[in-house]
Amino acid sequence: MPLTFLPAIDLKGGQCVRLVQGDMSRSTVFNDDPAAQAQAFEAAGCTWLHVVDLDGAFAGKPANALAVEAILAAVGMKVELGGGIRSMATVEGWLAKGVARVILGTAALRDPDLVREACRRFPGRVAVGIDARDGRVAVEGWAEVSEVTTLDLARRFADVGVAALIHTDIARDGAMQGPNVEASAALARAVPIPVIVSGGVSSMDDLRAVKAAGDGLLAGVIAGRAVYDGRVDPAAAVALLEGSRPC
Repeated sequence: MPLTFLPAIDLKGGQCVRLVQGDMSRSTVFNDDPAAQAQAFEAAGCTWLHVVDLDGAFAGKPANALAVEAILAAVGMKVELGGGIRSMATVEGWLAKGVARVILGTAALRDPDLVREACRRFPGRVAVGIDARDGRVAVEGWAEVSEVTTLDLARRFADVGVAALIHTDIARDGAMQGPNVEASAALARAVPIPVIVSGGVSSMDDLRAVKAAGDGLLAGVIAGRAVYDGRVDPAAAVALLEGSRPC
């Protein structure tokens, strides 16, 4: 299984921002034109883009639709989208508009039947976002921590055709402390679903660590703040993780 590099665009108030440990009060604006940012990532050779509607995650429904639609219109790369997707109508709507893959996070815990039905109706186009704080699943934009472990949640969907698990260690997210590769790799070994690492990437060395530990095991890695800070060059990241695969 080759690794894919996915740069992140987190949307808050129509702008590209990054949070620290999921705290909406600790946000930094990096670009007020998400579509232009997406184009820059595509120009660097990225084939996938990870987009999160942060306001939507808290509101429970899409809140940055115009920004997402502008991104979809501006690039030909594949876009995965999470945040506020909690009904079949929303799943259908985004997939119809050109989103390659929707990410169900809160809905995966609160409404597992939605995940199963969405996977049945749209095979290969539904991912589950598992956002973990101390090994337990956080929901509602990471504002609430459940008693369900990451592994328990992943196992609930082991046989329904989920396209990917996006595993985020909240303590690492935006903190530039390196990703929790060990936890993501353990998850990948435990369930037959591709696992994408998210949270904490701070340097090219972190990407090398992911590649060393996860090449052939993990499906990809998401990076946000490090890309905007200039610590990770998207073109170099694609070359490192994806090698000579066509962009």
